Amino acid sequence: MIFFDAGGGHRSAATALLAVIAERYPDWRVELVNLQEILEPVDLFHKMTGHQSQSFYNGILKRGWTYGSLTMLRGLQRGISLYSDHIEAVLEERWRRTTPDLLVSLIPNFNGVMYRSFRRVHPAVPYVTVMTDLADCPPHFWQEKQDQLVVCGTDMAVRQAETMGYAADRIFRASGMILRPGFYQPPTGERGAGRVKLGLNPDLPTGLVMFGGYGSTTALKIVEKLEKSELDVQVIVMCGHNEKLREKLENQPNCLAVGFTDRVADYMHLSDFFIGKPGPGSISEALQMGLPAIIECNRKTMPQERYNATWLEEQKLGVVLRDFKDIAAAVRHLLDDGRLKMFRDNARQLNNRAVFEIPDMFAKMMRA
Repeated sequence: MIFFDAGGGHRSAATALLAVIAERYPDWRVELVNLQEILEPVDLFHKMTGHQSQSFYNGILKRGWTYGSLTMLRGLQRGISLYSDHIEAVLEERWRRTTPDLLVSLIPNFNGVMYRSFRRVHPAVPYVTVMTDLADCPPHFWQEKQDQLVVCGTDMAVRQAETMGYAADRIFRASGMILRPGFYQPPTGERGAGRVKLGLNPDLPTGLVMFGGYGSTTALKIVEKLEKSELDVQVIVMCGHNEKLREKLENQPNCLAVGFTDRVADYMHLSDFFIGKPGPGSISEALQMGLPAIIECNRKTMPQERYNATWLEEQKLGVVLRDFKDIAAAVRHLLDDGRLKMFRDNARQLNNRAVFEIPDMFAKMMRA
């Protein structure tokens, strides 16, 4: 299973699948491979700066410097195309060191060079791309015109694969995005008591604010705007590795600031709604826990995440804003006229079981 650490969702999906495979298929030997480590000899950014390109990307996400992200994406794809011969040579050398029954790609952008290099070494071994986005961002993002398998988590991704020319037996439809198995565990305690234990009001509507593992200063602005609005709400802010953000929020009223933790599902259980960026992982985690989402979609939104806002509105699962400066109005809208209950009911009907379905799909691919 090939992943990288640009963002956190690719590694998270790989480790979630690994946990389920270990339980259901204990005789399988699964190797997680970080593509960044394989391609370090041809990483020009690393050679010029001494920093890995994935670290640069994560720094951009942490600081919210995502204007022009489409240009950056197309620049990356152009670089992959220009250096494809060198990249494929390095990959071929890696593929020769193993004889797998299946190669699983959990990453975008590199499926063309990975597939071609893999086919030259292992012409009969199935190659599958598992999309960890709700939809493709063509061209050359998730789906390539090549004879491979693809796992799609939405009807839109399936339609895109069909348009790309994938035969029906090469497309596998999962029921959503890959989530860690912990999001399927029943809650361990009563919600009100859990809030009181953390110093929160057991009766106030509670929002969970999350902007990935590196946090975002946008969370601070959201908390301040909600406080000025005099809405009777409280928030739990997941600050991730952003310790400065946690310290700034520590003494804010009606706010619980939480550092990096693997207990996100527990905090979601204590919440009523989600506020954050339109990442496929965070949205899917919130919806799995029955939380409607309030997200922002504008020119700063990463191009591969813009469809997520459309999907959220189409499925009646939350509210999409042009700017979080309107967060107070959005929360008020969500809490009025029974919308919160309607959105929560819609979220509970999704029944996303992708992390349990996909290992069975792998088994089918290898049998075929």
